[in-house]
Amino acid sequence: MKARYVVSCCVAAILSGSASAAMAADAADAAAAAASSPSSAAVEEVIVTAQRRDESAETVPMTIQAFSGAALSARNITTFDELLRITPNIEFANNGPGQGNIFMRGLSAGFAGGQSSATVGNFPNVAVYLDDQSMQFPGRNVDLFMADMDRVEVLEGPQGTLFGGGAEAGAVRYITAKPKMNTYSGSVDASYGVQSHGDPSTSFVAMLNIPVLTDRLAVRAVIYSDHQGGYIDNVPSTFTRSNNDNNVYFGIKPTNGICPNGLPAGKQTGGCTIPNAAQANNFSLAEKNFNPVSHDGARLSALYDINNDWDVLITESFQNMDAEGLSSTLPVGSDFQPLQPLQTTVFTPTYDKDRFINSAWTVNGKVGDLKLIYTGGYMTRHINQQMDYTNYSRTLYGQYYECTGGTAGLIAKGTPLTCNSPVTSWHDQVRNTHMSHEIRLSTPDNWRLRAVGGIFFEQFRINDTMDFNYKTIPACREGDNLAIALAGGAPCLGNDEPFPGSTTNEPGPRPDNTGFGEEVQRGYDQTALFGSVDYDIIPEVLTVTAGTRYYDYTESETGSVYSTNAACLDVLTCGHNTNINAENLHAKYTGFKSHFGLTWKPMENTLLYYTFSQGFRPGGFSRSARDKAPDENGIPQYKTPLAYTPDTLTNNEIGLKKEFFDRRLQVNLSAYYMQWDNVQIALYQPCCLGNTTFLVNGPSYVIKGLEAQFTARVTDQFTLDGSATYNDNTQSNSPCLTDNEPNSPNLGHCITEIKGQPFVNPFGVQGGVSAYSPKFQGNLHGRYDWDIASFKAFASADVSYVGKMFTQPANYTPGDSPSETPIPDTTYLRYELPAYTTFGAAIGVSKDSWKLQLVGQNLGDSHASTFTSTAQFIKSEVPLRPRQVSIRISEAF
Repeated sequence: MKARYVVSCCVAAILSGSASAAMAADAADAAAAAASSPSSAAVEEVIVTAQRRDESAETVPMTIQAFSGAALSARNITTFDELLRITPNIEFANNGPGQGNIFMRGLSAGFAGGQSSATVGNFPNVAVYLDDQSMQFPGRNVDLFMADMDRVEVLEGPQGTLFGGGAEAGAVRYITAKPKMNTYSGSVDASYGVQSHGDPSTSFVAMLNIPVLTDRLAVRAVIYSDHQGGYIDNVPSTFTRSNNDNNVYFGIKPTNGICPNGLPAGKQTGGCTIPNAAQANNFSLAEKNFNPVSHDGARLSALYDINNDWDVLITESFQNMDAEGLSSTLPVGSDFQPLQPLQTTVFTPTYDKDRFINSAWTVNGKVGDLKLIYTGGYMTRHINQQMDYTNYSRTLYGQYYECTGGTAGLIAKGTPLTCNSPVTSWHDQVRNTHMSHEIRLSTPDNWRLRAVGGIFFEQFRINDTMDFNYKTIPACREGDNLAIALAGGAPCLGNDEPFPGSTTNEPGPRPDNTGFGEEVQRGYDQTALFGSVDYDIIPEVLTVTAGTRYYDYTESETGSVYSTNAACLDVLTCGHNTNINAENLHAKYTGFKSHFGLTWKPMENTLLYYTFSQGFRPGGFSRSARDKAPDENGIPQYKTPLAYTPDTLTNNEIGLKKEFFDRRLQVNLSAYYMQWDNVQIALYQPCCLGNTTFLVNGPSYVIKGLEAQFTARVTDQFTLDGSATYNDNTQSNSPCLTDNEPNSPNLGHCITEIKGQPFVNPFGVQGGVSAYSPKFQGNLHGRYDWDIASFKAFASADVSYVGKMFTQPANYTPGDSPSETPIPDTTYLRYELPAYTTFGAAIGVSKDSWKLQLVGQNLGDSHASTFTSTAQFIKSEVPLRPRQVSIRISEAF
């Protein structure tokens, strides 16, 4: 009756709108409590499957950071941002929830905005898995809420043999808790938090494990609803066209340096904007704490034991993320006014709605002495995002879509000079499907010769409709605009539509204000064969490991690019830019990636290892080939390539894993030397290389690093753990963008000038430091447990440090240089992210099955930027979430 009563309360709480912010506590939490109690002296052992078999993390010959579900719960970690506090050597270029790339060991060539990432973004080089299902996506890894996790594994270094092309630099694996036979259990976890400068946060998680048939069938269900309050203010602002805008081209000349609007001529252009240009404002959208984020989801899994040797697991997962507003702030507002921390100026509604449904199934069995596993999955993901793009109106091409009249621009027709609204946005709609199947066969773990091998098939598809809605010149299909224009009146523009005959996601004309966009279908099919063998040269002392993976990728891309041009004047539809179908974008990549290693156990609880491993990520396409980089005579010097190829990573690593004092102290040390070759890099420079992003293969890097981890039971009551990394990432060569146009007199040589002006090599310089590569990172965490009468109490504290790093390669234009104005002309300015330190603490008490905690995060209230960019054509910063203090209560039964 008690169990049913608790479940009923859970359901009632959900229906009444109760929601909270923490992880579900289950039977594993009880085990964790026991492990952290005075009666348990040894350091907790975490069982992982990093090598596709169950083994202690301390016996895996690689750098691995593994955290049990109980440990994650004890540290109040539910999102990837929070996981970063305890995982040095991992960085996250983060535009907001569900909008970023993960980097390990500083393996980054930079990162920009999320616009068009589904179409032109290259694949991340760090794999993300939910159990055995890949959740990877260009620039938009799934922001998974960590509810009812068995563990999280962070595998560093190339995992190309066992995990394939997405795991070039490593892998993050979320392993969910599975149903338990013959155990009726459940848990409820709720929290309420207040944060400095923002709204409160709430969360609710409930788990129930039910044995349906004795020894045969068990089901496990978890539901969660997490709401993080907003903390960024969209402050009231105007947007006024300026003589300093980078796109003043109307032929209005200053007189003695003064424009007709009475202001000095632009510093960069020397020109003038039109007098009495309309001013926009965001007054109707101004709001405090306008960036709340919600994660709502559920997971249901069923485990059926067919017999002693065979079982079937089926899991259905659902999550809906709703991120309103922006996660970024502006140091200087849209009208050049200085802003306070945690403020921004946004002129259009902004949001990112991201939901997925994932079905997964696993069959475990035996064939003689061999273990057979089949696992498969199918995920459908939908993204609907809109972002303010008003600051684009100040850039080189912004007024092209907004103004008429004058002597240049899209429409020279019309008098007087007229500039329409500068308020613009972009809207991205993505549908992603991901199916995979894998069959693995492995020998018993106690054989002297152990092997695992299998076959893997994967099908990945993206359908992307990306509209840049910055056309504010009146549309011809609105009212009588076309008739008026044809009669000699004010001009109008036709609506863009996909290229006739191309593959489309949404047939028909685009919205009235769409000035540029793409409808693209891209994806790949992959087939792979893999195998790995361990042989004990000296049983339980010396082991040699070798393995390889053969991969076969078949990639393709179809669709079209549409854009407003001169042919759109005074017509209903137009915009036929590029028929991607006609480009015949197909590519095939095959090859082998291997690993080799030696493991030596000279004494009990001591492991020394050497590992050689290789990784890669697949190539892709850049929509179309275009003539760019004109010389001083207007002759193009560069045709953008249709495709870019895979880049590769080679790793040499040595390490020590040692336990001391009857397993009360655990120390892991590693050193690595990696070569990252043929690195994929995105280029976007409207001044010189055109107004669309394309990717190429560019420089190479050498990465040398050290990593240390330790956990110590200093006393039966006090546990101390920490980790630190040192990275030296250096560009090892300096290729250049080479003239490839047959009619160019500079053919075959480096491009050093464009339009008669010096052109800086976009591939960086030899000896430069890679992006998102801090030299040093570290964290330290301590916990003390004690008894108070019949209660158990604890107190913990932690500190995390991240060294300074840069957002782009070494020779990119510094965003904060004196020559830069608040109006950037590229999304690839280079910013320094200063070092920062965060602090956290918790105190709690428990008795029997319930726990009560008070948790503090970012207690120093640091506003350090984790991602500074000009992604939306204005300097923006993504700050840490402010200080938050929460009360959390949970009960397990």
